Order: sequence, then structure tokens, then C-alpha cells
Amino acid sequence: MDLKITPFFFFFFFAHLISVTKALDPCASQSDGSQDLSIIPTYSKCSPFSPPKADSWVTTVLNMASRDPARVNYLSTLVAQKTTSAPIASGQQVLNIANYVVRLKLGTPGQLMFMVLDTSNDIAWAPCSGCTGCSSTTFSTNSSTTYKSLDCSVPECAQARGLSCPATGSPGANGCFFNQSYGGDSSFSATLVQDALRLGNDVIPKYSFGCINSISGGSVPSQGLLGLGRGSMSLLSQSGSLYSGVFSYCLPSFKSYYFSGSLKLGPAGQPKSIRTTPLLRNPRRPSLYYVNLTGITVGRVPVPIAPELLAFNPNSGAGTIIDSGTVITRFVQPVYTALRDEFRKQVQGTFSSLGAFDTCFAATNEAVAPTITFQFTGLKLTLPLENSLIHSSSGSVACLAMAAAPNNVNSVLNVIANLQQQNLRILFDVANSVVGIARENCN
Repeated sequence: MDLKITPFFFFFFFAHLISVTKALDPCASQSDGSQDLSIIPTYSKCSPFSPPKADSWVTTVLNMASRDPARVNYLSTLVAQKTTSAPIASGQQVLNIANYVVRLKLGTPGQLMFMVLDTSNDIAWAPCSGCTGCSSTTFSTNSSTTYKSLDCSVPECAQARGLSCPATGSPGANGCFFNQSYGGDSSFSATLVQDALRLGNDVIPKYSFGCINSISGGSVPSQGLLGLGRGSMSLLSQSGSLYSGVFSYCLPSFKSYYFSGSLKLGPAGQPKSIRTTPLLRNPRRPSLYYVNLTGITVGRVPVPIAPELLAFNPNSGAGTIIDSGTVITRFVQPVYTALRDEFRKQVQGTFSSLGAFDTCFAATNEAVAPTITFQFTGLKLTLPLENSLIHSSSGSVACLAMAAAPNNVNSVLNVIANLQQQNLRILFDVANSVVGIARENCN
């Protein structure tokens, strides 16, 4: 029997071929819908960014963790501020901490960008065309029909620091420019602009963000930054009622090669049953997500910690925050020392150091390693060992994956970091002032 081939045959054949090819592509996002975006580690195989030269993913994590002190110092500086405006972060301490990225589009028509998730900052940044010192991955302002540069008269310009506006002349005739210095010999400049931000099927038509046009010295990653804080310039604020002040994420392990984590925006699709703890607000730094950490348990032993070392204090900035940009959890020195000493007491044996980790031991002794539990108001989080230990590239050494915060005058902040958040659904409900945590396998 002869088979008659028609144009419809070719249409359905190629449509099927395309769908099968996408299904077999491990980097094809399975969840970039209206309110669910895929998250990947910056240096995974599905990321467009080349990883730094390293002999293993452990070395990459160690390199990233080595920048944590600068990140924590930056966060401590923020909480010590007396202004209630939402500051634009200084470069290296934030832009050089690039752990997880999400795919989104800027402009009309939309241009694909990969931006770093940052829960402790508000404003978004993007490297723009014509940028001196930027990589080839830039946002083309001339290709967007909805692009608009903002001037010094707009309220958003007054909410950022480092701005440069003439003291005289017509305010509306001058752009809102920023110059940021960092690292002693490095800096970048940017302009505050507006354009359409496209998240899956959602479009926020007039989204204000910083358009980076010059970088000098140092090393600033090519990806942009998406601010998920709760200040006036953040995604939650600029999206209005679209997401009702609610988002959650599940961060995959740094070893995850493909799109597997997710960022869920809005109340729809969030876990129905999830344990929550109150979200605290510091009026002197409203962007940070403070929670009330009341105690730490190692195995079955409560760690002896003076209450004032964990207490929330909006005047000094003291307390505990959940942060997506710090790699390993950092406690103020007395808290970390007490935790570490109890952990060592239960593991016993000989201990050594590896990079930022000062409590490393033979992996053969891992069977006796105790679990670590963070006790929050109304919520207990017991970390699985994969969230509390990290192994050497050979696998022969295991290390407690936490450290002390930098010891300086602003060292009052405890930070629950992203390695301890991996494979957990972290829900931020700003409208109801709660943070929720539930187990979820993102790998």
C-alpha cells in the first residue's frame, strides 16, 4: 500500500520531533511558566557562564565561600545605616557573589538574560550595550522599543546612593547616574532606567533597574542581579499586586548540572502545609529578611549561647537573616565557637582546616557526625548532613560547612546561607510577615 505524504504529515512530524528534542534536552526549562522560573547554580553545565579554573566543584565552592566575609561585612554595613531608603549596593561585595541565576527577559522584544538571585538587595542590575569592561552578554537598549532612561527628578533616583546629579539646572534634563567604588582599585558606573521585565509569561511593563555602562579594575561577573529584598525598588514592590508580596525558592545543590531548582512567584502553587516563623522587620534596613533564631542544637545537646548573641535588635542591626547570596552559614564568633566545640566534642578525633572550614575530619568518622538543628520561633529546622557537611574533592575529608562571621565592629549579624538552604523550599510571605521552610528535593 502506498503511503501518501501530505504537508500535514511534515507539519506533525517536525512538531513531534521538536517536542521530543526539547524533552531530551536536560537544560530545557520545564517550569518557565507564568509564576514558576527555573534556578541553576551559576557555574552549572546549563549556565552560559564559564566557571573559574578549578579541579572540582568543591574547589569552586571553596573559592565562592572565600568571598563570604566581604558579603557579610557588606550586610553588616547595611544594617548599621540610619537611612530608611533602599541603597544600591557597592559592587564587589554583591556582584562578585554570584551563586544562583534565574532566566528572564528584558525589553521589547524580550532579550534573554541570566540574573543572580539576591534576597538582601532591592534594585536589579544589568550590563548594557556599549558597556566598557563588560562581557559580550549585555542588554541592548537600542533594540528595545520600551526602553526609557530616568532622570534625576524621579523618586527612584533619590532611593539610591552613589548618584550624581548637578546641583543646578533643570532636574528633568539630567540622567540619574551612579558611580560605585569597591575593592580599592575597582569601580562601575550605571544609569537608572526603565523597561519591561518578563518573568515567564508575566510582564512588568515599567521596571526600574540599573543599566551598567562601565567597569574598571577587578572582576565583575557578566550576569545581572535581580533584587528580591522587600524595599521600595525590589521585585515585590515594583510588581505591585501581581505576586501579592509572596515568593519562594528551592535551591539545588552546587553539584546540580541542570535546571532543577525553582523560583515561585505569587501565592499560587506554594506549599499548602508548611511550617512558618515570624518575619521580623528592621526599619533601619527594611530589605533584609530577619527571623528569630532562638537556639541551636548539636545532636541532642543544646548549645550554650547567651541570648543577647541571637536577639533581634533593630538599633544595632543584630539578629539573624536568611540570605541567598552568602555561601556558608556564618555566626558571630562566640556562637560559632560554641557550636563548633560541641560538634568536635561529639565527633572526636583529629581536626584540620580546608579553606574557610576549620573543622575537617576523616570521612570514615562521618557516621558519628551529629545533626544540627536551628530553632526558630515556632519552627525547628534539622539540617540533613548534606547541608551541614562538605567533602573534599577526593571524598576522604568531611568538613563542618559553617564558619564565624568576620570579626569587626559591625559583627553582630548571623546569616543563614544558601548551602544550608539547598533542597529546601523557602517561602517568603511579606504580606503576612512569615517565612516558611519545608523539605523539597531540588536535585
